[in-house]
Amino acid sequence: MKLVCTQSELNTNLSLVSRAVPSRPTHPVLANVKLEANKQTQQVSLTAFDLSLGIQTSFAAQVEESGHLTLPAKLLNDIVSRLPGGEITLDDEAGEAMCTLRSASGRYQVRGMGTEEFPELPVIENREATHLPTAALMEGLRASLFATSPDETKQVLTGVHLTVKQDSLEFAATDGHRLAVVETAHQDADNEEQEQPTRDIEEFEVTVPARALRELERMVGMRQSAESVSLYIDQGQVVFELADQRLTSRTLEGQYPNYRQLIPHQFERQVTLDRRQLLSALERIAVLTDQKNHLVKCSIDSLNEQIYLSVESQDIGSGRESMSAQISGSDIELAFNVKYLMDGLKALPASEIQMQLNAATSPVILTPLGGLKMTYLVMPVQIRG
Repeated sequence: MKLVCTQSELNTNLSLVSRAVPSRPTHPVLANVKLEANKQTQQVSLTAFDLSLGIQTSFAAQVEESGHLTLPAKLLNDIVSRLPGGEITLDDEAGEAMCTLRSASGRYQVRGMGTEEFPELPVIENREATHLPTAALMEGLRASLFATSPDETKQVLTGVHLTVKQDSLEFAATDGHRLAVVETAHQDADNEEQEQPTRDIEEFEVTVPARALRELERMVGMRQSAESVSLYIDQGQVVFELADQRLTSRTLEGQYPNYRQLIPHQFERQVTLDRRQLLSALERIAVLTDQKNHLVKCSIDSLNEQIYLSVESQDIGSGRESMSAQISGSDIELAFNVKYLMDGLKALPASEIQMQLNAATSPVILTPLGGLKMTYLVMPVQIRG
């Protein structure tokens, strides 16, 4: 194998696939990146796979001799990222898994392994692709990923539940304390067959690990010119394809909670307020919250049309903020985990939001006024005493 490529191209693609290299590989070859050079297509592909998440990317290069081998991902990344810009030559001796890198500044040799033991990425055959518009996909991921659970014991909650419908995509994420539901428009980018316009989109639901979707979000962000992402799904496996990049992931097994039943449809109180003003007030007052519960009290004063935020910590001190709002309904006092409240406000893409609620211990719904169709449910914390 022998090829010539630019340092920036190799570094960018190597950094991308290295995110699928396991920190504690169960087999030595999984700590490596698979490198394949194709003289016929003049393309180089890089692959990393931890048996759950797999990332493959390819880029153009001057390939003089075809070949393939696997190289230690971290070591290769450390070397390439530090090399000066310009051309890099990679070649290996026939029959030996030793790769030589040459740049304007020097020469490095890296010992690798053959590709025989490197696992193949899953392939989904005989399945039509569902084309997800990148703008709708990015909107949905930004407004839902933050609400997934980090707790691996609640495995199905560590992912985003994606529902693909004829005319929309629905993203749902919950960790048991809050819930984000986002609906974005779905227009099939390749929907040119007007004879049967509904045939192209098969409605389905799937729960995809948040880790895989964060990598997908990063990939899409790097390819902003792409109009759509191709999604292939089969039992236990999902594949996303974007131009010359491919991401595979296992799906999360188990019944996802029926989150639609958790959202109330009638409310006794309704508050309209400025999102940025509320978020800024919470960010200021959050510095005084107790590190154990991050509790902030929220008092709604309908007569004066004011909202009061207060924090009182015996060991730290106390703080109070107020802001005006449009309020309908009677006065109420409730408390929140300030982090959950701020996370939702950061994700709501609107200058004004609406807060709807009933009792002090029942779900509170936050929605943006205009723009993205998003519902953020957060459970208040019971105030003791």
